[in-house]
Amino acid sequence: MSNPAPRLASAPVPELAARAARTGSSPVRDILALTARPEVISFAGGLPAPELFDAEGISTAFREVLAQAPRRVLQYSTSEGDPALRAAVAARTTARGLPTDADDLLVTTGSQQGLTLLATALLEPGDVVLVEDPCYLAALQTFSLAGARVVPVPTDDEGLDPAALDEIAARENPKLLYLIPTFQNPTGRTLNAERRAAVAEVAARRGLWIAEDDPYGELRFEGEPQRWVASFPGAEDRTALLGSFSKVMAPGLRLGTLRAPAGLRRACAIAKQAADLHTSTVDQAAAARYLAASDLDAHLARVRDAYRERRDALLAGLPAALPEGSRWNRPAGGMFVWATLPAGYDATALLPEVVRHDVAYVPGAPFFAGRPDPAAIRLSFVTHGPAEIAEGLRRLRTGLAAAENLLSREPGPAGY
Repeated sequence: MSNPAPRLASAPVPELAARAARTGSSPVRDILALTARPEVISFAGGLPAPELFDAEGISTAFREVLAQAPRRVLQYSTSEGDPALRAAVAARTTARGLPTDADDLLVTTGSQQGLTLLATALLEPGDVVLVEDPCYLAALQTFSLAGARVVPVPTDDEGLDPAALDEIAARENPKLLYLIPTFQNPTGRTLNAERRAAVAEVAARRGLWIAEDDPYGELRFEGEPQRWVASFPGAEDRTALLGSFSKVMAPGLRLGTLRAPAGLRRACAIAKQAADLHTSTVDQAAAARYLAASDLDAHLARVRDAYRERRDALLAGLPAALPEGSRWNRPAGGMFVWATLPAGYDATALLPEVVRHDVAYVPGAPFFAGRPDPAAIRLSFVTHGPAEIAEGLRRLRTGLAAAENLLSREPGPAGY
């Protein structure tokens, strides 16, 4: 009988990179996993209403490109993206007031990848990034993974404060400003034209890049469209505009675009080669066919009508659902309402009991890069119809009351 092989001494497994260890999971994603049960009415995720997807038109586009050009659409492609898709997006961008050629655009695997490519191309560890406070969660994750130092810029009910931006930019010497100026996530706020012009002026004078994220701009229910920050004097040569098909067609396509000055766009294309070579060829081809053969504007009109009705249903029910003394905004478009419970409430502490009543929201605290507001919550109104929204708000009222009672009985100061 042979002797067993001796155990080999082994060194400890190396640790994760510091950037991976310091970057936490998205609270929104964690809450979505918690509320995946079909009986839960969730105001938590910014999930477009699936019954409004143009499944028939998208299916037709896939069938046609696979039938007519299978060898091309199933093959590797260029990192820059499908020329027909870039031309179609350029035409739509130009029609919305920002002259754009196909060669000005890079197709990305969702606009989230566009933000990651910008971080790769622009940021060294320790570089300062300025963000709205509160800010889109996945942007905070992206900048953390890049090793950047994130500095919050104060906001009010009208969005980012340009005077504060100027003061902080003078002090911090930032490389990049990231903002969602139209129907911002998480607050739903929109920056007016005067503030957009001021942001462009500060960026030019202080010498920083702007990442302008616009996933919600075509979801306007009322009022006049705002010009992109990229179109204002001073911003033209220093703004990267991120676009997305997730909210206007379907998020499962994972298609976005990056419009940027030539040098930055080339650097992002190289970063994309290292990330995924290119975005799905067949998805790009189908999207290009859809834009050529279908009426996206008519589809968006139907989506906007439905979302406006859902926003109004949420706003109508909030006075009865939230504690007296709460306040909230009335966004003119997008997907989110930002609410603040009365002083002393902690939305994170209340959430577990609320979820037990088969309803959910997202606490606002994780969205802050600076001092968080524990009483803030984000409510998405697009996923459910008006009747479900009304039932969800009834559950929310019951769940909040139960949570208050439970916490008030716990030893120590409850704060309620």
